[in-house]
Amino acid sequence: MAKITLDGLRHSYVPDPQSEADYALKRMDLEWKDGGAYALLGPSGCGKSTLLNIISGLLNPSEGRVLFDERDVTREPPDRRNIAQVFQFPVIYDTMTVYDNLAFPLRNRGVPASRVDARVTEIAEMLELGDRLRTRASGLGPDDKQKISMGRGLVRDDVNVIMFDEPLTVIDPAQKWKLRSKLKELHQKIEVTMIYVTHDQTEALTFADQVVVMQDGEVVQIGTPVDLFECPRHTFVGHFIGSPGMNILPCDVHGQRVEFQGITVPTAGFPEVPDGATAEIGVRPEFVSITEDGGIPAVVRKAADIGRHIVVEAMAGDVPVSAVIDGDAPEAGSEVRLRFDPAHTRVYADGWLVTREGAI
Repeated sequence: MAKITLDGLRHSYVPDPQSEADYALKRMDLEWKDGGAYALLGPSGCGKSTLLNIISGLLNPSEGRVLFDERDVTREPPDRRNIAQVFQFPVIYDTMTVYDNLAFPLRNRGVPASRVDARVTEIAEMLELGDRLRTRASGLGPDDKQKISMGRGLVRDDVNVIMFDEPLTVIDPAQKWKLRSKLKELHQKIEVTMIYVTHDQTEALTFADQVVVMQDGEVVQIGTPVDLFECPRHTFVGHFIGSPGMNILPCDVHGQRVEFQGITVPTAGFPEVPDGATAEIGVRPEFVSITEDGGIPAVVRKAADIGRHIVVEAMAGDVPVSAVIDGDAPEAGSEVRLRFDPAHTRVYADGWLVTREGAI
């Protein structure tokens, strides 16, 4: 196991980068604690896999260093970093049994047979492969093959870090929740540093203690799932995480007063918007309610019953606003008034959260 430090890391696929736009990874300084469970979350093309390949040693960064427990491994090849990696698609030996596939990484390192058997049995049971240990891998479906691939990464107890690159891509949707839970359970038992790369917010928030959200090669926020939901530091985080995502609404700021559609909106903390910056309100649909008095006038466009709640889409002037409510769904075309919970209504300038120091 290892603490992983990224020191002044940047990477460009351009031979002679001249501007920030030439970098696939913008400068980042991160530290991941030994034994933590982390997720790299963001849309395709945001730099997640590039960063993972740099950490694993498959790619040398243009600038900066990668350290494992303060040891500089930036230029060391993968086989000297003592890592395990699980890819999108199964990497297994079809001609071997499930048992031999799981045992291979241990046997290859001279682990005693008794320890191999104990470890293989333990991991197989956790992945629900215990009754297939003597089955040849070629006869299994893609779900079980990927479980074997994941097991090959998990079976070693001497690794610095286990990295998962979109590991549930081929897993049947009905099995994904179960396997995510199993991974979390495994991490809590073996306490190995794990980094999980995904574009799926559910996977990231279910698995990780800390989530690193990336956009266009830049880390925009690092936090717990609760942090990311309740206090996004960037509008991208608010929009990307949550279903539906955060309402991002144009506003005017006059000193400490914030207005939306000409109506003063109480917010969390006092905004400090730089001159010339574009100001916006961010409020999640869960913190928008429909009220009879006061509030912001709007017209319901549609309402959808999603089981536990109703998702209402309304128009405040020409601006769409979503609300998640309990109770009866208002009819399309009805006039309503919307209230934003002040404790969860924040102001952003050019996408970034702006509050006076000491405020929420």
